[in-house]
Amino acid sequence: MSRAGSDAILDRLLKLHPKRIDLALDRILQLLGALGHPEKRLPPVIHVAGTNGKGSVCAFVRSMLEAGGRRVHVYTSPHLVRFHERIRVAGNLISEAELMGLLLECEQANEGRPITFFEITTAAALLAFARRPGDALVMEVGLGGTYDATNVIARPRLTVVTPVGLDHAEFLGNSLADIAAEKAGIIKPGVPVIVGPQDDAPRDVILRRADALGAPASMFGQDFFAHQEHGRMVYQDHDGLLDLPLPRLIGRHQIENAALAIAGLRRVGGVWAKDGAIEQGLKTVEWPARLQRLSRGPLIDAAPDGAEVWLDGGHNPHGAVAVARAMADFEERAQKPLYLICGMLKTKDAVGFLSAFRGLARHIVTVDIPGEEASLGAGALYDCARTAGLDAAPAEDVEDAMMQIAARARIEPRDAPPRILICGSLYLAGQVLAENG
Repeated sequence: MSRAGSDAILDRLLKLHPKRIDLALDRILQLLGALGHPEKRLPPVIHVAGTNGKGSVCAFVRSMLEAGGRRVHVYTSPHLVRFHERIRVAGNLISEAELMGLLLECEQANEGRPITFFEITTAAALLAFARRPGDALVMEVGLGGTYDATNVIARPRLTVVTPVGLDHAEFLGNSLADIAAEKAGIIKPGVPVIVGPQDDAPRDVILRRADALGAPASMFGQDFFAHQEHGRMVYQDHDGLLDLPLPRLIGRHQIENAALAIAGLRRVGGVWAKDGAIEQGLKTVEWPARLQRLSRGPLIDAAPDGAEVWLDGGHNPHGAVAVARAMADFEERAQKPLYLICGMLKTKDAVGFLSAFRGLARHIVTVDIPGEEASLGAGALYDCARTAGLDAAPAEDVEDAMMQIAARARIEPRDAPPRILICGSLYLAGQVLAENG
């Protein structure tokens, strides 16, 4: 069965609702009822919401549980290269045959009623997870929390709220407090919630929601702590201290993300919290396009000799600060001029994102995201870079951008080989990975 089979079905499902995003639960609940309520037949669920770090936390939890011998289902979004990446069943990406069957079943049960793409594909994922044995389900919120299609689990085993920042304001609200209220919608009565580092306003909203529902809350920086020390990760909570290897995922923000996963597993306890599995999970975790170093492909061939090429899908100012901090840490260890290749969507705060790199990036080359109607044009993004106080130039595409950087490197031969970061969008990251990794 060819991959084109599921692609054709997914194309049809995209046309079932006039809007790509329409936050509500009535449509998916109706479909789940027609499917026999698979959301009621799932293994214990860890439900993860937040603005940044959701996917990384899910990756850490999965890696740690699998290192302890658990069978783990995982649901994340969006995908980078293939839709199948969104649904991992008992440790393996869903097969083409199984995906096709589930999508057709959901399409038939829906009977042509309006339903968003994310809602009907979430129903398909829940159907897969209900039918295959698993010890845990790690589920990432798509957008927001309260009315997100994943928020149909009446009583998860654990909820996690990662750092909340300004993103998707057109759907979630224009203030951190409003956005935090939507994210906190996944918190359930009596269910423990792990809370990541937060600004004051979102922290207060999340903790008030937890208190109102009698949901025991554990807060980063208050109930558990983590930091880097002498090339190791030190984690501490009320149960004691762990001396751990640094996470395989790079950046100080990944230490915080790993800490949320550890805090959650230790809160659940039992076989979910084996110290050896936590350590092994930190060593083996994988999550593409999160400060991922590229090592092969046409872009590597076109890069200046000795250059480092990194890829990150962060797309909002909060995420940009974390990535810029990681780039600054690199600079402290090995001084190399930093160049950015950046593409972004019109819906994102491009000036806010790029401002995080002021004083750090020597030059930015802006590009369109091919095939994305919502892409900010390379020229418009160039204007945003200049507004952010950065030296910039537009390019036709990523390959042209890399050639521009290589030409600049030849003009400045006394410099160390550059460090090149491709950033600004998960959609851009997916296209880069399709041909370079």
